[in-house]
Amino acid sequence: MISQPRCPVCRHFLYLDALVCSNCDAELGYHILTRQFYAVNKGRAVIDGQNWYTCSNRGWECNWLVWEDAPAGRCFSCRLTRTRPDPDDTIALSKLARTEEAKRRLLLQLGDLGVPIVPWDVQPGGLGFDLLSSISLGRPVMIGHANGIVTIDLAESLDDRREALRIKLGEPYRTMLGHLRHETGHYFQNVLLKDDRDWARCRDLFGDERASYRDAIKRHYSMGAPDNWHEAFISEYATMHPWEDFAETWAHYLHITGTLQTAAAIGIHLDATVTSLRDIDVVPLGSYRDEPIAQLLSDWEWMSEAFNRINRAMGFGDLYPFTISAPVRRKLGFMHEIVTNAPLTTEEQYRLALPMQEAEPA
Repeated sequence: MISQPRCPVCRHFLYLDALVCSNCDAELGYHILTRQFYAVNKGRAVIDGQNWYTCSNRGWECNWLVWEDAPAGRCFSCRLTRTRPDPDDTIALSKLARTEEAKRRLLLQLGDLGVPIVPWDVQPGGLGFDLLSSISLGRPVMIGHANGIVTIDLAESLDDRREALRIKLGEPYRTMLGHLRHETGHYFQNVLLKDDRDWARCRDLFGDERASYRDAIKRHYSMGAPDNWHEAFISEYATMHPWEDFAETWAHYLHITGTLQTAAAIGIHLDATVTSLRDIDVVPLGSYRDEPIAQLLSDWEWMSEAFNRINRAMGFGDLYPFTISAPVRRKLGFMHEIVTNAPLTTEEQYRLALPMQEAEPA
């Protein structure tokens, strides 16, 4: 579980992307195995008698540490990036920093859920990321997934560009973290569905993914989503094809569990003696691995209502502007099942995944 980060020197609150403590100016590095920040002196931190060093991409705001026996100076997250902008493209690299921050948050959550991550250069079809900029390239970059590689357009780290696309496509929610969560859903569909029985159950819920994707795209962008899409889908985009329905539902499972985990870490809960929302306390959990999906969705129903009210008090739209219908609840239940049935990734397995074969980004 991602613990509430504090400065190891002054105990001040830290955000996960901190490089320096805003209170005491201590230089910091984030240790992924313990989920803790450590003070860094001349680029080094000693953790349990072992030397850890700052990631070689620290100049582009990566705050993760690399252990001394690693075959390269890039952290686990940065080494999953297969392609990135050229070193002299400083404009694109400035956008890369924001995208990599979202990717590190995603990887921490996936690690907490215990789902297996096999790197792209350890095994064919393993997880990797091509992070490209349509502005620098002068051509469109198609956000998507293919054979384990997630492609992201760094230009969407620009708020005005992303907001324009969100409005144009009629989406209530569009963030870089949301893109990453959605696209990894395509990857994990092939990883977590183990046998014919899993695929049969998946097709019963989401539809047959063997249907023509090209035809589905053409139909979706010419006709749009059906009028009653909200009765069985979490979003309009989920109606396009069973692959997209699965990936959208996976993304929402991560939205929900990640937000509840953060609420638990900072102690947010609903006190029935104070709140007008309901008569029973709602105390989010750091992990719902041992809880039924009904408990997860019940906690989310009430906590998301509270979060929406907070957003409205600031003049923003709802934090979670989605309706979870009964069919969507069943789909989220399937996500919960395949995640909680996946073998937990142990610390040793995680360590073994770190020393990838040396490969410089293209």
